[in-house]
Amino acid sequence: MLTMGWSNILSLFGAMLILAALPSLSVLTVSSKSASGGFIHGLFAALGVVLGDIIFILIALWGLAFLRGAMGDFFVILKYISGIYLSWLGINTIRAKVNNQSLAKVDVKSLSSSFSAGLLITLADQKAVLFYLGFLPTFVDVNNIAYLDIAVIILTAILTVGGVKIFYAFLAHRSGLLISRQNKRIMNYLAGALMISVGVFLLISS
Repeated sequence: MLTMGWSNILSLFGAMLILAALPSLSVLTVSSKSASGGFIHGLFAALGVVLGDIIFILIALWGLAFLRGAMGDFFVILKYISGIYLSWLGINTIRAKVNNQSLAKVDVKSLSSSFSAGLLITLADQKAVLFYLGFLPTFVDVNNIAYLDIAVIILTAILTVGGVKIFYAFLAHRSGLLISRQNKRIMNYLAGALMISVGVFLLISS
């Protein structure tokens, strides 16, 4: 049974829509992937960001302390793995060839890298968990939350976060058609350096 009222659902939708539109690391990642590799890469990066937000929402609803206790040392190991992989993605982004955005066949492996970049750049922002822990109770009673409430919150995240990031990917793709190869290369360097920095931060903070 749904415990959230329509006013709360609409308020949550509006708040998440505004927050998703704010400039952030995920926006830069999605935009750079789309501008340099084509809209499909921006789309997959956006899907990774959405999955990261869904994971954060579930963690916030279930409790970060419970998750840490349940995972134990594996929680720390997971941070190391994420840091190394994110750094590797950053290096590959810097080394990647700039796509001319033609209708050539897209490499599935490169799409998975774009998805992983979006996911890990989101998961690396551990403050987001604390944000959701303080944000969600404003709209729903987390102590008496129903499964239908969780489904509504996740659907809201998909529509707002996903919609906004995909829109950013579309804009970056359109502008990317007018951006020179040199500027696309600079965008790749910026995005790659960002991923490496976040990956290193995860490693030294683990």
